[in-house]
Amino acid sequence: METLSIQIVNPKAKLLLLNLEEMNLIRIETKPALSEILAKLRRNEAEIPALEDITEEVELVRQERYDAKM
Repeated sequence: METLSIQIVNPKAKLLLLNLEEMNLIRIETKPALSEILAKLRRNEAEIPALEDITEEVELVRQERYDAKM
């Protein structure tokens, strides 16, 4: 099985894809947005990190990787 990521430019293409799914030729799966994933993770946490805290941590890791390359 091969997985592809497709950007639909023309709305008619979506109809074609839905028809292919009805014929069991393809399977369409949607991926949740980052905000949905974060909301799901936060439901399970006692102390919820703010988006700004997450962003700050990501930037620190990026800077460390950048410094390591130099």
